Amino acid sequence: MQRQTLARVARQQPALIARRTFIAPTAVRQADLVQDLYLRELKNYKVPQVKASDAEGHVQKFALPKAPPSPEESDLANDLKAYETQQVELEGAASSESGAAPVEEDWFEEEAEEAPAAAH
Repeated sequence: MQRQTLARVARQQPALIARRTFIAPTAVRQADLVQDLYLRELKNYKVPQVKASDAEGHVQKFALPKAPPSPEESDLANDLKAYETQQVELEGAASSESGAAPVEEDWFEEEAEEAPAAAH
């Protein structure tokens, strides 16, 4: 009797598995399907080859900047002479030339001292 029951279960089990695959897909099975499709597409993706000409139009060509002009030696000598012969301007020299003594203003303000508080 046990052998007959065991044989009957063994025959029915593959049918159950076959029926399970035809059941309407659930959310978990759909997610697995989407994941499988995604992973398959990732594996099949081929990276395009990068060429040297791909950068044209996106990157400017490098050109060395112009060298700065060097100062002329004769100009330096003339500028130095002009600096040496320049009249020195002193602060307050304009008021002393007129003959009047410069008026000094006292900008310091002293605060009135408060009487010390009485000690207890």
